[in-house]
Amino acid sequence: MNVQPLLDALHVQEDAFRVLADDLRTEITELQGRLREAETHLEHLAITRKTVTALSERLPAHPVSPDLPKHPDYPHILAVFHEATGPVRARDICEALDHELLLKNIEGARAKLKRLVKLGILTEIEPGNFARK
Repeated sequence: MNVQPLLDALHVQEDAFRVLADDLRTEITELQGRLREAETHLEHLAITRKTVTALSERLPAHPVSPDLPKHPDYPHILAVFHEATGPVRARDICEALDHELLLKNIEGARAKLKRLVKLGILTEIEPGNFARK
């Protein structure tokens, strides 16, 4: 009986599985590197969480402000009030937001200011003059 064809077939399979094993070892090495990077990143995040938590405990408590209406002008309007040293008028808001000084824009700004008064964020110290509470 000639066993040479059987030995040749075994040799082909051995070669194929050697290549597969080498490829898997290479992939394992790459995955180990990626795992080390991920673990390092997790450690950094844990340190950041600990630092933020420690710092937040030192910050003074701020009263929770109500949710602003869903319009992009509101954060800009509040920024104007944070920088203002006195009362602010609707016209001032239009200028700060680079809106044309048209009656419709001034009235729109006034309506937004009145809405912030209703939310308890601003106060109208006299008709048309608004300030932070």
